[in-house]
Amino acid sequence: KRLILIGSVTEALPGATFRVKLEDDTEVLAHLSGKMRLNFIRVLVGDKVEVEPSSDKRRGRIIRRL
Repeated sequence: KRLILIGSVTEALPGATFRVKLEDDTEVLAHLSGKMRLNFIRVLVGDKVEVEPSSDKRRGRIIRRL
């Protein structure tokens, strides 16, 4: 089972990468998942998103916009 965290986008960076502040006040660098890119889902600063963190918990992948 995969871990999913909820956070808010604080900064948009080049290359479909975003800085996301999670509910536990940690910040991760997250990129858009391939399905979100294929379906042209826009993510803006301030959006709430679901993030699947990597093993080191500093990076992740945005899998859904809430």
